[in-house]
Amino acid sequence: MSFLQALILAIVEGITEFLPVSSTGHMIIASHWLGIRETPFVKLFIVAIQLGAILSVLVLYWKRFFKSVDFYVKLFIAFIPAVVLGLLLNDIIDKLLESIWTVAIALFIGGLIFLKVDDWYAGNKETEIDNKKAFVIGLFQTIAMIPGVSRSGATIIGGMTQKLTRKTATEFSFFLAVPTMFGATAKKLWDYYQDGFTMTHEQMQLILFGNAVAFLVAMLAIKMFIAYVTKKGFRFFGWYRIAIALLVMFIALYQNR
Repeated sequence: MSFLQALILAIVEGITEFLPVSSTGHMIIASHWLGIRETPFVKLFIVAIQLGAILSVLVLYWKRFFKSVDFYVKLFIAFIPAVVLGLLLNDIIDKLLESIWTVAIALFIGGLIFLKVDDWYAGNKETEIDNKKAFVIGLFQTIAMIPGVSRSGATIIGGMTQKLTRKTATEFSFFLAVPTMFGATAKKLWDYYQDGFTMTHEQMQLILFGNAVAFLVAMLAIKMFIAYVTKKGFRFFGWYRIAIALLVMFIALYQNR
């Protein structure tokens, strides 16, 4: 992987991590189109640079993380389902990360859902999250283990099923990303070294570079996304997901001819 390829992937990560379009799905598509060979390091890179994007949440919402212990209790409750299923299904998830068709199908189905989600939950007015709501959102997050589903998309919809407003559901999705992505990255690093792999000096530089770029891009993406969905909702992202899914399917079929 070159630094130019790392730059492109990091920009894609920063833009898509908090949008309901699947950052992992877009990273898989981008790496596929850039001709980056699937290696253990590439899989690690795709997960590891999510940390940079997640740090942008800590910077933008740092006051929330000092608000109360109850805030962390809710995050922990929402985090539990992902920990359990992530450990149980780790090998299956790794296999799915190699499938461009899994990404395309998940993007398409998710797109159809986002075309209607604003209508389904138009009357939502709640802005408080209790432990039960947090756990339900955590269950929805586990669906995002399928590449192309979108972690933010799944958790936002999970929050809206609990009658939360678009803004409240979206912000909690951001907060939940912090322990989830830290945990996923730590697990991926542990597995990488347990399998006998080590990182070269250049590979370490690539990960640090990717995280820095993802952090800066994500800072802008979060601000723009919150402002947009609060006013206009999610329909645009539904059409976007469908368009990208159809494009990926078309290219995949063409390449296999």
